[in-house]
Amino acid sequence: MNRRNFIGFGVLAMATLPATLSALSAIDFRKEKPDAWKAHTVEDAIKALYGDIKPEATGVKVKAPKVASNGGAVPVTVKSDLQAKSVAVLQNVNPESLVCVYACDENSVIDYMFKMKMKKSGTITAIVEGADGKFYKGEISLEVALGGCEG
Repeated sequence: MNRRNFIGFGVLAMATLPATLSALSAIDFRKEKPDAWKAHTVEDAIKALYGDIKPEATGVKVKAPKVASNGGAVPVTVKSDLQAKSVAVLQNVNPESLVCVYACDENSVIDYMFKMKMKKSGTITAIVEGADGKFYKGEISLEVALGGCEG
């Protein structure tokens, strides 16, 4: 490809970028639901995010190591085949329970992998707000090795 064609493709891409960005939307959960970020229990954080709900314990898989050798960087994976409006991840050992919230649309694939801090052993919970209006839950318990020596 010669330089002029390459530059032409770049200009075309830049011209379509504003239209693409205007179709994207995100919810600022920190602004919209500030009490959820201050909640000290998983139950209080869920209530602040979604109200009084009774999530079904199905459809959401949470993976993490059984023993985390480094509580400062615990690898976590959340997967689901459900069509979702949002996905929230919480834990029950740190001062604030809510870890993150993802806004989803009809094209979202729920296969998130991230690292989080946990000061001691506990439970990680993922709540999926389904497009069908129902709520789904997945949980996993793990141990955090104090001193980083895996037990």
